[in-house]
Amino acid sequence: MAKKNEEPELTRRGVLQVFGATPALAALTAGTAAAQEQDEHAHMRHPSPAGAKGPYQRQSFDEHQWHTVRVLCDLILPADERSGSATSAGVPEFIDDWIAFRKREDGNADIEAQIFGGLMWLNDQSMKTSGKPFADAPVEQQKQILDRIAYPDRAAAEDHRWVIFFNRFRDLTVSGFYSSKVGVADLPYLGNTIVTNWTGCPPEAWNIIEERMKNGYKGVTKQEVKPWGA
Repeated sequence: MAKKNEEPELTRRGVLQVFGATPALAALTAGTAAAQEQDEHAHMRHPSPAGAKGPYQRQSFDEHQWHTVRVLCDLILPADERSGSATSAGVPEFIDDWIAFRKREDGNADIEAQIFGGLMWLNDQSMKTSGKPFADAPVEQQKQILDRIAYPDRAAAEDHRWVIFFNRFRDLTVSGFYSSKVGVADLPYLGNTIVTNWTGCPPEAWNIIEERMKNGYKGVTKQEVKPWGA
């Protein structure tokens, strides 16, 4: 969601880099946590639009909101040469179910109100600029509106509330995508796979390790390791 000559167009991988400067810093771990929460509560499922149990039954969004949510999810994570879009991974269903789950667990509709309010704001801004609801506006118009709230450091003070909304919605979109079968394949996650031929540490990586260990190295734990041979 960037204007030309101002910010580069975000790819799926690029959107993860944006999270380093936003409250979505833990997006990938949030995806794992969301998946665990689904297993623990059974309320949180990751429905598939083409599931064998029939069409998904919405719990939170009305028809107009649903249309907007689907468009917004795919603006955040569109299909690319590697995998499908957010909607193809069932992200709108994930968000709808998550909102209903949080409403039950929290005993209030605070999160629902925040998401609904943000969707209303997007439609209001779109009507003012193009005369069309957000989901039906031209893509460039949609991105111009999102540019106002997608980059917290650039956002105007009066848009702060909608920056918070978009951060949360973007978190949910990425969490839903990367806890889905489509998203896990997109990473790609190489765990739980058979390694038929292990050749050891690549020479390039081993050279870096040796170089760093010559004079001692302070890793991510900030605990200094003594030089080899010391």
